[in-house]
Amino acid sequence: MDAIKPYKATERKGETFSYLPPLTPEKIRKHVAYIIAQGWNPAIEHTEPEKAFLHFWYLWKLPFFGEKSVETIMAELEACRRDNPGHVVRLSGFDNFTQCRGTAFIVYRGGR
Repeated sequence: MDAIKPYKATERKGETFSYLPPLTPEKIRKHVAYIIAQGWNPAIEHTEPEKAFLHFWYLWKLPFFGEKSVETIMAELEACRRDNPGHVVRLSGFDNFTQCRGTAFIVYRGGR
């Protein structure tokens, strides 16, 4: 198990799980499965690392409304990462009922 690194005031953190070591593909897959199980719509966003703390990120395609396949979302995450090397990639789950974001976390940290 990877140890949690001590916080450095010079290193910016953001989003859920940012204080933990990078997520493994298996952990990402479990989070995607959770988003789908909740009935939320997955959405993939990306941006340059220096812009990661701004409010607006680039949307990778449209949100995946009604998507039930974990593998489809995993493939899209990898495609976004491959097409935008060095970018920070975030996965969000949008709840249609409450009309808000149910979860959001950084999947790939870009230039780190």
